[in-house]
Amino acid sequence: MKSIPQAQQEKFLKNIFMNKESHNIKSGTTIKNCQVCGNKDLMKIINLGDQPPCDSILEKKNQKEFKYPLNFLFCKNCFLGQIDFVVSPKKLFFKKYPYRSGITKTLVEKLYSTSEMAKKKIKITSNSLCVDIGSNDGTLLKGFKRFNFKVLGIEPTNIAKIANEDGIETIQSFFDIKTANKIYLTYGSARIVTATNVFAHVPDLSSLIEGIKIILEKKGVFISESHYLVDLIKTVQYDSIYHEHLKYYSLHSLIKLFKYYDLEVFDVEFIKNYGGSIRVYTASKGEYKIKKTVIECLKVEKNFFDNSNKKLNDFRKNIVRNKKEIIKTINQYKRKGKKVVGIGCPGRCSTFLNYCNITSKMMTYIAEQSTSLKLDKFLPGMKIPIVNEKIMFDEQPDLAIILSWHYQEEIIKILRKKGLKSKILIPLPELKIV
Repeated sequence: MKSIPQAQQEKFLKNIFMNKESHNIKSGTTIKNCQVCGNKDLMKIINLGDQPPCDSILEKKNQKEFKYPLNFLFCKNCFLGQIDFVVSPKKLFFKKYPYRSGITKTLVEKLYSTSEMAKKKIKITSNSLCVDIGSNDGTLLKGFKRFNFKVLGIEPTNIAKIANEDGIETIQSFFDIKTANKIYLTYGSARIVTATNVFAHVPDLSSLIEGIKIILEKKGVFISESHYLVDLIKTVQYDSIYHEHLKYYSLHSLIKLFKYYDLEVFDVEFIKNYGGSIRVYTASKGEYKIKKTVIECLKVEKNFFDNSNKKLNDFRKNIVRNKKEIIKTINQYKRKGKKVVGIGCPGRCSTFLNYCNITSKMMTYIAEQSTSLKLDKFLPGMKIPIVNEKIMFDEQPDLAIILSWHYQEEIIKILRKKGLKSKILIPLPELKIV
């Protein structure tokens, strides 16, 4: 067999090293190269302004806060959407981080589907270990526990304490090579490692992926769920662009990323979580047969991004148009002395409200469930009060804007059943009042 010239081998290895370097990004820096393939020629899509981290909920209205650039870019080489500034993970996922996955019935059901599909697709034995990275309050792991998995969560915030109290063993830490070695020595190898709505958050991908490889069994599977770039563009989901999400994956970009680590995507599913997500099954190269779903998805993406300039320019125009329509609608109500409020306070609503410059004079408050950790606090940036939803049911405001619009059908049914008679505005992908 003809050997590869030494110079060519060195160039190849150098390129891999340079690309892997782009997987380890320092906090507080502006990103100039693609976070997966290292490409320097990134397409600038839209500047959403300087914004506070979406979950840095304010305890007091006059509390000092920090804002960081929020620019959205696209790599034509590997089809990765990405932002260009890294905020320190410790500032984003702080000890008193207020998000909980287990308080929303709709989300609980969607998280349980991860374990149900994994059981169907992956051969498991009694007491197989499942490790969930960024496990929050342990909701996803409860799904695996139903099938007699041993479960272990990794969660850096104080939400870990809630999980432990609820019977889901959880290590309060960020996940990296050091944490992975401790897990391997204490708990052994994992049959499944999951990362749902987390894999796009991590600036140091090298340490994360190498850590996953340390704890996975030989035929172990890494299941990641992330916002899907194609859905984000199609449904104008600019509200899901925030500092926690450094990357917005396509399957092309994920396959390219895992190749650097001798890992291989063998199956893919499209799920409704968070307005459209991609669930990807990855294992050591050659351990599993690659399914047709992977081949079909790559073809669809290739066709979709063949005319990426037009699609992404239209995406930007749709964002600007949506902002104008929202402001116009709210102002029409306010001029007539009507009350406008928000329903639900997901992280994504911070981007939406700050970009559209919707102040507390325009939106009186945001109504949240009684179990929310955000109650009696204020939205970062716009400083809109977050109150118990009981106030909304008592007042029956003229217009309620559903900020968790991606779960609109389920939420509207619940709200109507509870007695909400207000007109409800669905802001995206097209403004609509029901």
